[in-house]
Amino acid sequence: MHWDLFCRVVDNFGDIGVCWRLAADLAARGDAVRLWCDDASALAWMAPDGAPGVEVRPWPTEDDTSIDPGEAVIEAFGCRLPEGYLRRMAAREPRPAWINLEYLSAEDYVERNHGLRSPQSSGPASGLDKWFFYPGFSPRTGGLLREPDLARRQSHFHPALWLRGRGIVPAPGERIVSLFCYANPALPALLDALSAAPTLLLVTPGLAARQVRALLGPSSRGALRVHYLPALAQAEYDHLLWSCDLNLVRGEDSFVRAQWAGKPFLWQIYPQDDGAHVAKLAAFHRRFLSAAAPDLAAAVRSASECWNGVAAVSAAAARVTEITLPPPALWPDWQDRCRAWRAHLEALPDLTSSLRAFVLERR
Repeated sequence: MHWDLFCRVVDNFGDIGVCWRLAADLAARGDAVRLWCDDASALAWMAPDGAPGVEVRPWPTEDDTSIDPGEAVIEAFGCRLPEGYLRRMAAREPRPAWINLEYLSAEDYVERNHGLRSPQSSGPASGLDKWFFYPGFSPRTGGLLREPDLARRQSHFHPALWLRGRGIVPAPGERIVSLFCYANPALPALLDALSAAPTLLLVTPGLAARQVRALLGPSSRGALRVHYLPALAQAEYDHLLWSCDLNLVRGEDSFVRAQWAGKPFLWQIYPQDDGAHVAKLAAFHRRFLSAAAPDLAAAVRSASECWNGVAAVSAAAARVTEITLPPPALWPDWQDRCRAWRAHLEALPDLTSSLRAFVLERR
């Protein structure tokens, strides 16, 4: 099939990160993809080699009616398609399958709304149907992005060799932690918690690095050592996650990749002014921790809520002053829970396969 995938970059890398992985995965399965983006600059480091079958195009103007739409059109995360393109879609025969790819959530409404049709009765898209497609964690959703060869690549991966190739040499007994985060008032408390045991903190560029440098500079604190990473392509970021004992991730793309890593992780959810992210975080905890032992579930939920400032909000405190990570005795159980969760997700159809099947049913 020929796909048109539209992506607007709001304020972080998640939108383009998810869209690039989807575009590359579709192309790897033999499809042709045009990725229309209003700011593709992050792809210079995120996907420096591009991908066969993916063509990156600048965002079309509103009145451009010269584009021949693909057989399937993805409107990622509710970005509004240009009116000229909508007119071309409405005039095309057969009409394209039009998909609104939604943000990832574990909330119950996702299962209710996944696959719903939205007939367009007015405007340039009049007569078209738009379909809502939700990623998710259950069979009643579209699943998660997962390349067909992901498990094989992980099984052949050697963390120590990858770390050594980047000049990273952990000391004996050091736990390895990756950090990718938004601006986070809880970071000082997290660094205090990590410094209680021998830890090598691998810090990604951007907001994470700027915050850590402001707090620690190039040095260390207690038993905590810091290594600042360069910008990593998506495949290399996956390797980072596979190499660590604990991954601190954010948003959507790195959150999903941390789950495929099968390692303990804490997720910093994208904060929303109306507090909607608190319910979204709790919904994921209910699914992810449902089969965990009560002591592990309580420990992980507590650390996650503190990392996301939920405790500070509920207590009307200015900031989180303390984060208690699960005690060392629980880390093997935490690891087992993450692997069991990954196995649950692997038993579901992956998002790209689900999306292709959904479109083919509507052609």
